[in-house]
Amino acid sequence: MKKILLSVCMLCMAAIAMAQGDALKSKVVEAGGTGPYMAIMTEVPGLQAHTVFVPQDLSKFGKKNLLPVLVWGNGACTNSPWEHFKFLNEIASYGFIVVATGYIPMEEEPYHGPMSTTQQQIESIDWVFAQNQDKSSPYYNKIDTKNICLSGMSCGGLQTLFNCADPRVSALMVCNSGLFNRQNANQAVGGMPMPPKEKLKEIHTPIMYLLGGKTDIAYENGMDDFHRIDHVPACAVNFPVGHGGTYRQPHGGEFSVVALAWLQWQLKGDQQAAKMFRGKDCDILKRKDWTIEKNNLFEK
Repeated sequence: MKKILLSVCMLCMAAIAMAQGDALKSKVVEAGGTGPYMAIMTEVPGLQAHTVFVPQDLSKFGKKNLLPVLVWGNGACTNSPWEHFKFLNEIASYGFIVVATGYIPMEEEPYHGPMSTTQQQIESIDWVFAQNQDKSSPYYNKIDTKNICLSGMSCGGLQTLFNCADPRVSALMVCNSGLFNRQNANQAVGGMPMPPKEKLKEIHTPIMYLLGGKTDIAYENGMDDFHRIDHVPACAVNFPVGHGGTYRQPHGGEFSVVALAWLQWQLKGDQQAAKMFRGKDCDILKRKDWTIEKNNLFEK
């Protein structure tokens, strides 16, 4: 059955590519992920410098089962999700559409080229709205545009915070990242967005900081952000693996487990997933080496 679905998917993409006069690249990552919907990583027509991760069989989605959205920015402002594609594919396999900044990584090799921009995340959001309204799109009326999580790792996290005020966003997930302050701004890589700490006041949604523990170079910045946020529900979770996280491990490793729980709770209203974070004996504390901190609004 998987081979049949894959063949159908490939034929559909080939037809779209021929109509556009260009060949679209796509790849099945880790047998489509471990979720209930076999996913695929693909380019899409009309959206340059972006990669989409999505369930292959879109017939399973519609008004009663919409695809919530994860918009992703990469570490090091890299214009390809080459470090994160296993993690992002795993999320898609649980019934999400993921739109990542940058060119599709056909191999797990570093991307060499111009840096990505904050605007590419806005382009991703614009695209999902347009696709959901376009009767000729395979995504017509299949995307849950009311449930969009803006997210990214390291520089991608800074891009996320730069764009946090967008009213179309309903949740934030900042990974291995946090805003620089005046004292350590010289540690930033040239080209990174550098919004001031005051930017945090523009956050209007629940937010999770997903960090790699005290050896994560972004730990202090991320935890400082978290401790400043008192106007929206916020939590900071840590797993002691450093700045690189577990994105490149099979199916995204431990980070994908916690990220998926956040997305299933925030974007799908899954109360079972909420148990990962809520309560004094929340499920994340039952996972080896994880820690969590919450602000006063989080449990409310």
